[in-house]
Amino acid sequence: MLHAKLTGQLAVTALRRIHHGGCYPCLSRPANCFLQREETRTQDGLLLYSQSAIRPSARRREPRHSGRRPFSLSAAAIVNSAPARVQPYLRLMRLDKPIGTWLLYLPCTWSIALAAEPGNLPDLGMLTLFGVGSLVMRGAGCTINDMWDKDFDRKVSRTATRPIASGEISQFQALVFLGGQLSLGLGVLLCLNYYSIALGAASLSLVITYPLMKRITYWPQLVLGLVFNWGALLGWSAVKGSCDWSVCLPLYLSGVMWTLMYDTIYAHQDKEDDVKVGVKSTALMFQEQTKPWLSGFAVAMMSGLVVAGVSAEQTLPYYATLSAVGVHLAHQIYTLDINKPEDCWKKFVSNRNLGLLLGLGIVTGNLWK
Repeated sequence: MLHAKLTGQLAVTALRRIHHGGCYPCLSRPANCFLQREETRTQDGLLLYSQSAIRPSARRREPRHSGRRPFSLSAAAIVNSAPARVQPYLRLMRLDKPIGTWLLYLPCTWSIALAAEPGNLPDLGMLTLFGVGSLVMRGAGCTINDMWDKDFDRKVSRTATRPIASGEISQFQALVFLGGQLSLGLGVLLCLNYYSIALGAASLSLVITYPLMKRITYWPQLVLGLVFNWGALLGWSAVKGSCDWSVCLPLYLSGVMWTLMYDTIYAHQDKEDDVKVGVKSTALMFQEQTKPWLSGFAVAMMSGLVVAGVSAEQTLPYYATLSAVGVHLAHQIYTLDINKPEDCWKKFVSNRNLGLLLGLGIVTGNLWK
C-alpha cells in the first residue's frame, strides 16, 4: 500500500515537471483543480495515473443543446426567420436595423405629446398611426437611397451586401416594391386631416432628392435633418388641425440640429470609403473640427427646445429633463472618438435613448400642468 502511494506521488511530480507553465499552476492550486484518476494496475499491482487525467475543475461542462434556436424578438432575428424570398426586401427597407425608424419616429412623438391637452397623455391612436407611417416611410427612403446609390454601395465593404448592390433585387423589383411602400404611406397619410395631408405630401420631394445631396454638397446631413424631422410639424397638425409655429418651428429646428449631430457621427464610420468613391459629408468637411461643430449644434438644439417648451407652456419636469438631455449630449460629444467606427456607431445609436428621454420629459411636463 505504501509502495503504491509513493509511486503515485512520483507520477504526479513527473507530470508537474512535464506540464511546467501549463498544468503546473493548476496542480499547485487544488482548490481550483482536481486530479481525475484513471486507475490502471500493472501485473505487480502498481497504481498508475494517465497523463490525460489532469483537468482543471474550474472548466464548466458545455451545456447540451437541443438543436433548437434560442427564441429572440430582435429585429435581425425576425428578418432571419422570414421566408428566404422575403428577406432581401426586409433588408432593403432596413427592418433588421430599426435605429433609423426610431430616429424618424421620435420627433413625431415629441410633437404629438406637446399637442396633448394639459394633464393628459398623448393620443395613443396617433402614436400608433405615426409609428406605422415611420416604419413604412423609412423603408421607402432606404429603397430610394439604395436605388440611387447602387454603384457607390458596391465599392464600400459595409454596403456591398445590400440587396440591390449585391444583385439580390433588381432595379425593377425595387421600383415595384417602392410603389407598394409609398402606397402604404399614402394610406397612413389619408387617415389625417386635410391640412396634415398637404403638409405630409410636401415632404415627398425632400425624401426623393435627399440621396442625391451627397453628390453635390458637403451638407447632405442637413437635408436629412429636414426630412427626418418633418414629423415635428406633422404630429402637432394631426392633433390640432394646423401648426402652431411658435411651438412647431423651434421644435423642428431643434430636430434638424439633432440630426446634424448624430448623422455626422454616423458619417465618420465611412469617411475613408466616401473619399474613395467621391461622396461628400459633414464628417469630411469638419474633419478634426467635428467636436466644436457638434457642440454648436447641441447648443442650438437645446435653445430650440427651451423656446418650444416656453411656447407650449411646459412645466418643471420638462426643463429638468432638458438638463439630463444636455448632459447626455455633452458626454456623447466629449467621449466621441471620430477615428473609431465602433465608437461612432455606439454614440449614434445612443440617440434613441436621448429621444425617448426627451419624450418622457414632455409627457411628464404635460401631466404636471
